[in-house]
Amino acid sequence: MIPDRASLWIKICGMTTPEAVEAALAAGADAIGFVFAESPRRVTVALARRLAGPARGKARCVAVTRHPGQHEVDEIVSVFRPDLLQSDARDFERLRLPETLERLPVLRGLSAGDALPPRLLFEGAASGTGRTCDWDSAARVARRAQLVLAGGLDPHNVAAAIAVVQPFGVDVSSGVEASPGVKDPREINRFVSAARAARAALQEPL
Repeated sequence: MIPDRASLWIKICGMTTPEAVEAALAAGADAIGFVFAESPRRVTVALARRLAGPARGKARCVAVTRHPGQHEVDEIVSVFRPDLLQSDARDFERLRLPETLERLPVLRGLSAGDALPPRLLFEGAASGTGRTCDWDSAARVARRAQLVLAGGLDPHNVAAAIAVVQPFGVDVSSGVEASPGVKDPREINRFVSAARAARAALQEPL
């Protein structure tokens, strides 16, 4: 999913319209997320499948859930056909999933001695609220696993977040919206450009 430390994996989450998908692809996002949990960005599996059509083969299509039931996941897998399933880490302990389906476990905090999956998404207690997570904790996790940073990121703070955490990837949703659930194409482009520039700056010799 994420090739190496020199590159940055960028996910634009909460797709609800064709225009949002088009903007994310035009900006060069690596992945787009479709929310199936309770949220202003929630979509049906049928709508997600239609919206994801232009992105197939161009960006990874991510199904975003939280504490889903097995029936819900089965429908998402069969109808939407995600490239990745994102959900709280403990959800994966009880779900039956195809072996070929990639998983993106969500970690919302860190306790001493916690075992970490090799790849995870780190964010705060509540998704989609625009609140930043603990970047210092995220930085510690990023030294031990492939970390995708989420929670309160936007075009104005993503460079600072990347400088502190040095993540493998970043994930944005409310930070590129004109209103809840409605993406702003200009903000998507600004976010991706700022994130790419911040990653490039980390690679420059002193």
